[in-house]
Amino acid sequence: QVQLVESGGGLVQAGGSLRLSCAASGRTISSYAMGWFRQAPGKEREFVAAIRWSGGSTYYADSVKGRFTISRDNAKNVVYLQMNSLKPEDTAVYYCAAKQGVIATQPTRFDYWGQGTQVTVSS
Repeated sequence: QVQLVESGGGLVQAGGSLRLSCAASGRTISSYAMGWFRQAPGKEREFVAAIRWSGGSTYYADSVKGRFTISRDNAKNVVYLQMNSLKPEDTAVYYCAAKQGVIATQPTRFDYWGQGTQVTVSS
């Protein structure tokens, strides 16, 4: 079992930055692909970013490409999401997720989820 705990969310003005962290416990995540997803009120959970177990490959949703950066520190069992140039439409609960095997972008392919952290961007 892998337990994931997100942190770093909060309220920020448009154009600002936040860095989310996802701390894993229970098992080392060095062999897991990791992803960030978000869910706004009344909307389905959507893919934001994912990173291969080695960190060598990353994927981003078009809506965040060039503004968000996913990274990982396997020695610390932590995954990060650096969010710059935030927009009001980025407001959502952000979730960290883990899966064994190849990288993926569909939420249904991830096995473990954190409880989420709220990000609110004011205009």
